[in-house]
Amino acid sequence: MQSDLIGKIEKAKRYAQEKERIKFDELKVTFQGDNTEHTTEFDGQAWHCSCGFFNQWGVCSHTMALEEILGVMIKDNARTIPKE
Repeated sequence: MQSDLIGKIEKAKRYAQEKERIKFDELKVTFQGDNTEHTTEFDGQAWHCSCGFFNQWGVCSHTMALEEILGVMIKDNARTIPKE
């Protein structure tokens, strides 16, 4: 039984290194901005944020930061900043 768990731990570590295996379908986070908290969401197709800048431009520092953090785990058609 312990060897089964060891195998799962090793597999989890490999998955963590192979981020391209993971694609977010939905995500909702609370982002602590400089002045207030913002709700930032990804619905599988597009980003949404409660900050005023996003409402005007359709992109903001909160969504761009999350894209940077999540990297390849965000579908290409939902990116607002180009992949490096």
